[in-house]
Amino acid sequence: MSKTKNSSSERIARVVGQRLESFQRAGIQTIAKVPRVVGRVKNTESPDIHSPHPNPLPKGEGTSTEHLPKGKGTSGPGVNTKHVIPPVFIPTPTDPRACALAEVARDVAACTRCAELVRNRTQTVFGVGNPYARLVFCGEAPGADEDRMGEPFVGRAGQLLNDIIVKGMKMRRDDVYILNILRCRPPGNRNPLPVEAAACREYLDRQLAIIQPEFICCLGAVAAQNLLQTDTTIGRLRGKVLDYHGIKVVCTYHPAYVLRNPPAKKFVWDDIQLLMNEMGMGGKDE
Repeated sequence: MSKTKNSSSERIARVVGQRLESFQRAGIQTIAKVPRVVGRVKNTESPDIHSPHPNPLPKGEGTSTEHLPKGKGTSGPGVNTKHVIPPVFIPTPTDPRACALAEVARDVAACTRCAELVRNRTQTVFGVGNPYARLVFCGEAPGADEDRMGEPFVGRAGQLLNDIIVKGMKMRRDDVYILNILRCRPPGNRNPLPVEAAACREYLDRQLAIIQPEFICCLGAVAAQNLLQTDTTIGRLRGKVLDYHGIKVVCTYHPAYVLRNPPAKKFVWDDIQLLMNEMGMGGKDE
């Protein structure tokens, strides 16, 4: 009986491992756990990656209203929609945007445009999150932790960003998409060189074209100046809503800067409240 159980456990572990490997090959970095109250959406039609922000969860499906007053839906007068948390979207290997991003990720992994970065990198750091995200966070470049793990914002600065998303914005990390200007770690964590940012720009543009976000939050001067192609200081860029090809952009200080300069946390929170207000999630005017 014991041998049978061990054999069954090994078989299950092997199947699970193979499944995880297939997800990784498809470019899926994380798999979120779906709460019991969240129903599965019927896959009757694949969203078009060229259509503006297709909704992966059609209205009326896959949502829970247990936390709302009886007789009321998920929207309408008297309902505070900023506290209605949407179901977790889990991209499948056949999802068109997940497939498109996986193709770009393969091109990034094979990229040798910047000789110094190629020599020093452990692996490329592509991006992670919901391919249908309304909001993209853009940083400057991977650090040592990111280079080791292959995911952006996983060190101390990443934990602060998580706090901003989860505790401040009341969202999940899986609700947004996170990427950098560069996809390789610069030696010694130096700032990206202009020629490196230019070489990596194609991948940034392709990612944004696939995700089609409504909002971008630039974290730090390097991200803001490179995305917007400006030499304006971060101090003058923050505190306002800018435009990038129809996408609303809010710039703020990089989490790593805040860790070194704690008083800057107040300015970051002001900027995040501005962003939340623009997203209809509540902010300074509420």
